[in-house]
This record gives sequence, structure tokens and C-alpha cells, in this order.
Amino acid sequence: MAKIKVKKVKSAINRTQRQKRTLEALGLKKIGQVKEHEATPNILGMVAKVSHLVSVEETK
Repeated sequence: MAKIKVKKVKSAINRTQRQKRTLEALGLKKIGQVKEHEATPNILGMVAKVSHLVSVEETK
């Protein structure tokens, strides 16, 4: 299965509690932090919900 790199590029200040928890579930706490995940439907759904706060890059 493909992997994706998710990077936090914006702050979670003034965001809903749900968005903050989604970022935490993705393992992102600080701006600029990068985590690698499998591209499962669950992860892709979480990334879609916070797409305005993160950048996504596909890796092999």
C-alpha cells in the first residue's frame, strides 16, 4: 500500500476541538512536523478534514 507524508503547516489555534483532535490523532503537534502514514481510507479521511492545516506528499 502507498504511503503519504503529512506535514502540519498551520496552527490549530481558533480551530474546532474536532480538528485539534484529528491533528493529534495524526501525530502532529508542532508546525513543520512531518509524519508518515499508510494511505488507508481512515487516514485519508482524517487528512481531508484538516486539509487546510496540512500538506500531503505521496511517497513510495
